[in-house]
Amino acid sequence: MYQSQTVIGQTGATKDLPLSQCVWPEDGLHYIPDWVYASQEVYDLEMQRIFQGDTWNFVALEAEIPNSGDYKRSFVGPVPVVVSRAEDGTIHVFENRCAHRAAEFCRESHGNTNEFVCPYHQWSYTLKGDLQGIPFKRGVNKEGGMPKDFRNADHGLRKLNVTTLNGVIFASYSDKVEPIEEYLTPEILEDFKVIFPGKPLKILGYYRNELPCNWKMYHENLKDPYHATLLHSFLVVFGLLVAGNKSTMLSDSVHGRHGYMGSAKTEDKYAQVSEDTKKEMRSFHEGLRLRDERFLEYVKEFDSPWSVTMQTIWPNLMVQREMNTLGVRQIVPNGPHSMIMQWTMFGYEDDTEEMTRHRLRQGNLMGPSGFLGLEDNEAMKFVQEGVRRSTTDLNVLKLDSGKVGTSTTLISEASIRAMYQYYRSVMGF
Repeated sequence: MYQSQTVIGQTGATKDLPLSQCVWPEDGLHYIPDWVYASQEVYDLEMQRIFQGDTWNFVALEAEIPNSGDYKRSFVGPVPVVVSRAEDGTIHVFENRCAHRAAEFCRESHGNTNEFVCPYHQWSYTLKGDLQGIPFKRGVNKEGGMPKDFRNADHGLRKLNVTTLNGVIFASYSDKVEPIEEYLTPEILEDFKVIFPGKPLKILGYYRNELPCNWKMYHENLKDPYHATLLHSFLVVFGLLVAGNKSTMLSDSVHGRHGYMGSAKTEDKYAQVSEDTKKEMRSFHEGLRLRDERFLEYVKEFDSPWSVTMQTIWPNLMVQREMNTLGVRQIVPNGPHSMIMQWTMFGYEDDTEEMTRHRLRQGNLMGPSGFLGLEDNEAMKFVQEGVRRSTTDLNVLKLDSGKVGTSTTLISEASIRAMYQYYRSVMGF
């Protein structure tokens, strides 16, 4: 029998348990313990085994660093890294930490340079992360300086393995992680290549926001079609995602760690919802209308049955296709109770000016203040507050309880269960 292990502190209930007390409930696929979201020791182990383990982490789009000398600041888990394109066109990822005294030497989000120079003591590095220069390396007036056996080659930046797929850049600390196409699995790769067919991308803009929730909750949110038809008034009123639409919630068949939610928009501008269904969806507002109905226009541009897909690629990437607005979201863990979300919105270089304007218009769905993003952010905040402060310590996942993984209904939690089945195997719980 699973017993409550809540620790009561001076500020109320806390689930910040040491690993030795983190015991998973017996019915492990239908209950998630709160300490998964609240324990600092669990979080630290996640950073080690997941983000620095056998995974490919999204770090950038090639369109963000098209030219030699271009760079972008990014993250692998919470670790700051730099993504750069060297003089020979190769792409490199290394930690944003000077080998001398650990200063984050790269301070701009994007730029172009021929070297990286630490502002503290001016140690300089090449675009490939190699140490190239040290002030006063030989001392002053033949006094001091570095030891005679000091070799620049031994003190470069920590480099990560890098791979690219159709314009998307991934990095890994692991030498054992499988090739990226195998890592994604056939099901996810097929939808990935719909959005990233290999043609040049055009960056349209960025968002960045902090969410006061655990990083895994964002994976859960996009693997949870149940909330989409209940929380989001915009989705249900305007027919973008309605219970009864042709839809799927797919998990990769190899591990269950990746997935995507797909739905096909009806031809109607406004949802045709039965009276019985309306009673289940309090977010449905009969009189809600748009002043600019161009927002609902869907230009079919892909060979796909879905007008909406939301991919979750473990551990830090979300790929969004909501009608004609396209983007990637990068999760940056920031402790057990916080995460940073970095959004990059894009189109294609061959888009017409009209299509670019259309993508930008529909982009108002997304981002920290988007018609959809705002509601998700608030909901996850409420969940984290409940996890941190309540005396109850289990989350119930029993919708569509006989399934683990792919489901053809929007009223399901099967994909979340698949993710945690994989998570437990990696974490050893």
